Amino acid sequence: MNTAKRQVAVMGLAMSAVLGVAACGSDNTAAPSSTAGTATGAISCATGSITASGSTAQKNAMDEWVKKYQIACPGSSINYQGVGSSAGKQAFVDGKIDFAGSDSAISGDQATNAAKRCTGGQIVDLPMVAGPVAVIYNLSGVKDLQLSASTLAKIYSAAITKWNDPAIAADNPGVTLPSSPIVPVHRSDGSGTTDNFTKFLDGAAKSDWTFGSGSDWKAPSGQGSKGSDGVTSTVKSTAGAIGYVELSFAENANLSTAKIKNGAGEYVAVSTEATSKGVSTAKVASGNDLKLTFDYAATTPGAYPIYLVTYEITCTKGLAASQATLVKSFLTYTSSTGGQAAIADLGYAPLPTDLAAKVSSVVATIS
Repeated sequence: MNTAKRQVAVMGLAMSAVLGVAACGSDNTAAPSSTAGTATGAISCATGSITASGSTAQKNAMDEWVKKYQIACPGSSINYQGVGSSAGKQAFVDGKIDFAGSDSAISGDQATNAAKRCTGGQIVDLPMVAGPVAVIYNLSGVKDLQLSASTLAKIYSAAITKWNDPAIAADNPGVTLPSSPIVPVHRSDGSGTTDNFTKFLDGAAKSDWTFGSGSDWKAPSGQGSKGSDGVTSTVKSTAGAIGYVELSFAENANLSTAKIKNGAGEYVAVSTEATSKGVSTAKVASGNDLKLTFDYAATTPGAYPIYLVTYEITCTKGLAASQATLVKSFLTYTSSTGGQAAIADLGYAPLPTDLAAKVSSVVATIS
């Protein structure tokens, strides 16, 4: 049994008690519930209808979760639209949806305004979906490319423009690199993937990356493409290109991915297992609002250092009774061992055991 599978199994023990509580009772009886067996474990069903929107990074995970939940729970309807993290958060603020998916925690005025919906409760960020950000490249004759954070930052800030630059050569001893130009490709639209990629550059190579972080691309160099599918398409069709996308896009396009140097000095290949190790180094905020602070200098062996975590943003209290019941039931499933295992083959990393337990304990307070 490999490490990722062991992790899912251990997580199952941690989640079983939480699921048992969720299945056995709730102080909200606005919608009936029952327990249905599925291939991914027991679900404490609720009926009714809820809507949600936001992150495109978790869209495939949500589609899988919704399909399995609705099969197990007739009478439930869950509609999730991948419209982008920023749009999802605003839709929640505006009262149009019951939870939002976002690749960054809600903050500032949006958090203040969203909290107004949570009468008697609080707005919470619930880490639910973890996944690696893969660095894809199109470079004929070069396999197993290795890049440090410093080198990657210099590429994306145009301090390095040729593939045979000494810094790239130092990351790849013994490898013959072409003298061809590098074409760095970035997102042209506001993106949680960009936010997390630039957070890595800012956190791990601050002296070489002076553009900070954020959902919008701030560096003046590079070529923009819309969406992760656009970045993937541009890299695939452009010799010498490099880009950043969620792992599933890289795999579906059969593109090469670079090994990235972590805080332990190891060049680590992108994988869900290595990403779980990376996410495990994050610091979790105290209380019910589980915002994460990533440690890009962490020295955990085998940890892949570029990743994103998508939050489900909702209220512990303040939603309409029937919506709260279904939100609680659905998010109990998604944070469980069965829910996390259901998306393991889609390029997502299982939440670390301790973090998954914290998420489930907060979901249990929704009423």
